[in-house]
Amino acid sequence: MNRTNQSTIIKEAINSYLDRGVTDKQDIYTKVVNELGVPRPTVRRVARDLRTELLQKIQILQSDMPKTSTPEEDE
Repeated sequence: MNRTNQSTIIKEAINSYLDRGVTDKQDIYTKVVNELGVPRPTVRRVARDLRTELLQKIQILQSDMPKTSTPEEDE
């Protein structure tokens, strides 16, 4: 299994556990390691990549939001 394909499968597994309501990060890592038989450091690396991707998407979506004025700006 090549690295890109493996990363995609691990991301899908992580998202699957998140969708099922699992909220403990270590629990998610353990379940993915047991389910897929991949090393824990690999799961942690892919989780970091997933977090980075999601944060970038959030920033893009937030950049289109109108700025709300603060009380100082209204004066």
